Amino acid sequence: MDKMDRKENSSRSWLQMAEDYRMVYDYHTHTIYSHGKGTIEDNVRAAHEKGLSAIAITDHGPGHLTYGFDMKKVEEIRNEIRRLETVYPDVKVLLGIEANTKRREPYLDLTDEDKAQFDIILAGYHFGLTGAGCVPNWISSHTGLFRGDSTLKVKNTSMILDALYHNQINVLTHPGDKGPFDMEDIARACADTGTLMEINMKHQHLTVEEIRIAAEYDVKFIIGSDAHVPEAVGSFEGSLARALEAGLDPGRIVNIEKKQKQEDHR
Repeated sequence: MDKMDRKENSSRSWLQMAEDYRMVYDYHTHTIYSHGKGTIEDNVRAAHEKGLSAIAITDHGPGHLTYGFDMKKVEEIRNEIRRLETVYPDVKVLLGIEANTKRREPYLDLTDEDKAQFDIILAGYHFGLTGAGCVPNWISSHTGLFRGDSTLKVKNTSMILDALYHNQINVLTHPGDKGPFDMEDIARACADTGTLMEINMKHQHLTVEEIRIAAEYDVKFIIGSDAHVPEAVGSFEGSLARALEAGLDPGRIVNIEKKQKQEDHR
């Protein structure tokens, strides 16, 4: 955002400024196949009603101990997606997954065979699985203990870097969430691997400060609703407001556009 834009919008809040934009597609949504509340059709219908061109169904990776995706359901979901694309032909539906990062090879809770079954791979750090340092990170996030532990930060950052460099990840979800991480190292790795950095609607990461750090590197960003209920599909305003506050050029966010552009195409 240049100085002129900032001056013209100085009397408006960041959230008001975000209303000048629309989300084009939402690549981070959950359903009843993990711990979302809606069906795939509920999410696709919501995308249709909000004018999105595409949506990805990205339930949690199979390694999660309580709500991991059952890989045996892939064909069932594929069939449902095929059906829905005839009902809602204006919405492209992708079958994806939000994999969980781990400290051991292959650094995701997916095998190569698993990954080949999806159209898009998202990955992020979560509690609720083994081999990911969940206990100290949970304590750090909820009590403040270990927050200044450089060893934990190094281990967490190495886990993300290993996941990025050993896998073809399309989107790194909510970077910086649930523990201490080195955002400079992560942004550099995302630039190297061409991985989109997510500004998440459900979580506060990337934060304003994290966006400023990441923006120093040659990375692109994506807003993900992280919808766990159908009505949250396509939500983006809070994330965009953080990006605008950080001074990020909205042109670096791949799935939003100025509303005027939509009008010009009519």
